[in-house]
Amino acid sequence: MPKQTLQALPDTFVIHSLPDDAAIPSSVFSAPVYFIGKTSEELSIVVPDTIELESDDSDSGWRALEILGPLSLSMVGIMAQIGSVLAAAKVSIFVVSTFETDFFLVKQQDLQKAATALTADGYKVNL
Repeated sequence: MPKQTLQALPDTFVIHSLPDDAAIPSSVFSAPVYFIGKTSEELSIVVPDTIELESDDSDSGWRALEILGPLSLSMVGIMAQIGSVLAAAKVSIFVVSTFETDFFLVKQQDLQKAATALTADGYKVNL
């Protein structure tokens, strides 16, 4: 099976942490791309840095590499394989998924290093 193609999204993202009982700010829903995750301990929101949010903590400067899909939910090992390549290259990741694909967020300063490592391993990366 050929390896996947990844596409860098143009936006720079911020990962926000809010209390688990916080309301999702309405500005999130105006973002072209956003991710929301909630547990009994926190609410995490990932949005482009053009969306202003008040949060308990945040980490900025992330770029998203989208695996061009759609990917079948029955596919095995895609995230593990890409994650292993990036780990070997010493690139930190934050991963989010949708029904059809996965997104690997890497720090802006590591984007080229990530692309180089993935390309060397047989992936196609469109920056």
